[in-house]
Amino acid sequence: MLTHLAIRNIVLIEALELEFRRGLGVLTGETGAGKSILLDALGLVLGNRAETALVRAGEDKASVSATFEFAQLPGAIREAIDDADIEIEPGEPLIIRRQVKADGGSKAWINDQPVGVALLRDIGGALVELHGQHDDRGLVNPRGHRALLDRYAGGNVDAVGAAWRKWQDAAVKLQAARDEIDQAKADQDLLLAHLAELTALEPQAGEEARLAEARSDMQKGEKLAGELEELRQVWDGSDSPLAALRVAARKLDRIGGEHPLLADALASLDRAVIEAGEAEEKLEKAAEALIHDPAALDAAETRLFELRALARKHRCEVDELPDKMREFRSALDAIEGGEAQLDALEAAEESAGEDYAAKARALHKARADGAKKLDKAVAAELAPLKLDAARFMTQVDELPEEKWGASGIDAVEFLIATNPGADFAPLGKIASGGELSRFILALKVALAEKGGAATVIFDEIDRGVGGAVASAIGERLARLAADGQLLAVTHTPQVAARGGTHYVIAKSSEGTVTKTGVTLLDTDGRQEEIARMLSGAEITSEARAQADRLLEGV
Repeated sequence: MLTHLAIRNIVLIEALELEFRRGLGVLTGETGAGKSILLDALGLVLGNRAETALVRAGEDKASVSATFEFAQLPGAIREAIDDADIEIEPGEPLIIRRQVKADGGSKAWINDQPVGVALLRDIGGALVELHGQHDDRGLVNPRGHRALLDRYAGGNVDAVGAAWRKWQDAAVKLQAARDEIDQAKADQDLLLAHLAELTALEPQAGEEARLAEARSDMQKGEKLAGELEELRQVWDGSDSPLAALRVAARKLDRIGGEHPLLADALASLDRAVIEAGEAEEKLEKAAEALIHDPAALDAAETRLFELRALARKHRCEVDELPDKMREFRSALDAIEGGEAQLDALEAAEESAGEDYAAKARALHKARADGAKKLDKAVAAELAPLKLDAARFMTQVDELPEEKWGASGIDAVEFLIATNPGADFAPLGKIASGGELSRFILALKVALAEKGGAATVIFDEIDRGVGGAVASAIGERLARLAADGQLLAVTHTPQVAARGGTHYVIAKSSEGTVTKTGVTLLDTDGRQEEIARMLSGAEITSEARAQADRLLEGV
């Protein structure tokens, strides 16, 4: 509930802090005192548009801070705050602050953490429900009627929503399978051609690298083989280096015994002959090893070209060609086995649709039954509010299948007829603002046990009525506030007397400066204010006596 409101530099309010309590709080004051300013200020923290005209003349900015306290943060508020990554500890109050600049623009914070105004709007409806003379939200808006009826009737909306999502998921899978098979059938001839081409080539993973390496080796071998052939010709023949070494070794062998130094030279020359022979053998082996097959090189280059050409055709890497083969086979298999798959998916979609329809029709019955009970409950409240000629009806219409959704198969709207014989019309079409407010009060009383916003505000719901009707309004407001918090801006003493707390709003002038102030009244102050409401500018003893009777009678 709302526990604290601080206002700075809003229109006629220079600085104001208010503490609020549970139960019924009433705000009174003379016309023009500034009650609407309080509501405008509160609207800022609920995400209403920040008008620069709200900034007090001569000031560069204005601000409003509202504190809400809960035993446990409502689920809708908790979810929105969590989605926005706002950290609030369990039991910590929710403090919303809004600042408006005179030159335009505004900022907002929740517990000193900057937020967008959209978040304030998202949670505002769960924090405060405001009903006024020209209310176009809340109970008047047909968009919320279905949820209100569900809360009253107790239908299992969550089960219907889950069944709807399951049905839609099954339908999406079925359609995807149909689209896949249709596309595969349209491309079947092309798929067969692609698969035949790939199957004939039968590419292997890693084959491109192996072929490229083999081709490079063969190209190098071709070049080296030619050069080795030239070298072999140098070693062959009678005038080759090896032959010359052998001739020299034989000559030296014949004369080597004649001097010791020649023996050493002969040994060195023998070693040279041996190593030259070994070199010749190694060159021959290398030449044999590097002998290449031109046909093998041509085959490697041809296959590498074919693989790369096919990869370009399918816009993939060569190593991805085996995956392409599997992809094409899978698509062709889908055509062959698609009918069996479709049968299973169609059965699943049909079953999910039947389950949704069954749950939605059970919800429809709960709504229809709840609508009758709600109509009776509202009707019982109309006569005391001087609306005895009016009629109320909760219209539950079954939608065509194309408009079914997670909330079920129904459209719900609250309708009224204000005069005997008149046709029912939407709740928001009532001509009289006073009648609208009283209808809303009747609805709120009927829906009271099913919960709602943390704080409810009625702005001049009693305008244009008095006597017994005003008393009936006051009694119902007090009943609504018994288990929560309700604030009422009122002009009637009968309603004011019902308040657990009473605030009076008044303007004061200091020279050329006009200010609005709010005072929490004590018992004597309440008597005096209610007496003023009864008698006008001059408070009489009779008015004070009547005020006492009103206060004692509640």
